[in-house]
Amino acid sequence: MRNRRAALAVIGGAVSLALTLSACGGETSESSSSERGTIGIAMPTQASERWLTDGKSVVENLQGKGYKTKLVYGEDDPDTQVSQIEKLIKQGIDALIIAAIDNKSLNGVLQQAAAADIPVISYDRLILGTKNVDYYVSFDNEQVGRLQALHIIDELGLEDGKGPFNIELFAGSPDDNNTKYFYEGAMHLLQPYLDNKQLVVRSGQTALKEITTLRWDGPTAEKRMNRVLSQSYGSENVDAVLSPYDGISLGILSALKSDGYGSGSKPLPIITGQDAELASVKSIIAGEQSQTVYKDLRQLAERAAFMADDILNDDTPELNNRRAYGNGVKSVPAYLLQPVSVDKTNYDKILVGGGYYTDAELK
Repeated sequence: MRNRRAALAVIGGAVSLALTLSACGGETSESSSSERGTIGIAMPTQASERWLTDGKSVVENLQGKGYKTKLVYGEDDPDTQVSQIEKLIKQGIDALIIAAIDNKSLNGVLQQAAAADIPVISYDRLILGTKNVDYYVSFDNEQVGRLQALHIIDELGLEDGKGPFNIELFAGSPDDNNTKYFYEGAMHLLQPYLDNKQLVVRSGQTALKEITTLRWDGPTAEKRMNRVLSQSYGSENVDAVLSPYDGISLGILSALKSDGYGSGSKPLPIITGQDAELASVKSIIAGEQSQTVYKDLRQLAERAAFMADDILNDDTPELNNRRAYGNGVKSVPAYLLQPVSVDKTNYDKILVGGGYYTDAELK
């Protein structure tokens, strides 16, 4: 299971596709076979439904292929995640799958992984600033932002010339590389309407550095939305909010409801989201949050497991990236999955029909 670093370098060059956490004390380490090796999985936090789903799904896929697994959660603390990965390396794992908390904090520990000939798959969040990341598996993150923007454009009738409308912008965590892709994808479509004044940001906060939400935290987003409402809105109402993630969306909704939104005279604005978390899907059904971007985490986990299995069998993983995913040091070969926009009109077909949720879960 060892000495694959040189082989991976050859594979990466040949492919040339310039192509994206313990349970503070718990680990998963089970398999019907110990011969295939052990794979360490580092996930960001148990506080988010999506990362619990990711961790469980990656473990199940790898164990189905005969691997042992060690799953850890860093609880959104970069130092904790680094310590957990160091421990996994010392335990002699054969590969690492990492969803980074802080994508610039892993250079040192991944140097240790390289010295131990442990290949690294960057899971959903591209690890930056190191040559010691071998592959990236994620969704098309710019498309996520485009789908959120398209929902706002369609619901407001912007293509028909309607407006002006008031909009506020939120972005993800500044230490997550995906944040800029979500933002750039959305702004590519929204910027023309900002330029022609069909959309107006009354707070004036449009630059990415002004609208990020550390750790994707809902309460942090709620506090910022409260400030925006108190400082920039009097008799005017908010008509739309670009939100990059369901947890942030629920924080925004809480602030809006506290300000009287949700009544007949003050309707809730259009609010986007991402990850199709259960609470947000229920909110969409109830007519509160407007939209979410569904990323089938089962497919992402399956793809990561296939990739790890290929690496450990000296095969070239399947890749489909058509553009450079540079991490500041190298272009990381990638496989990207496609996200889907979900709202009240199609949640049943996509989420229930696709087996992601049952009718009972959505009651």
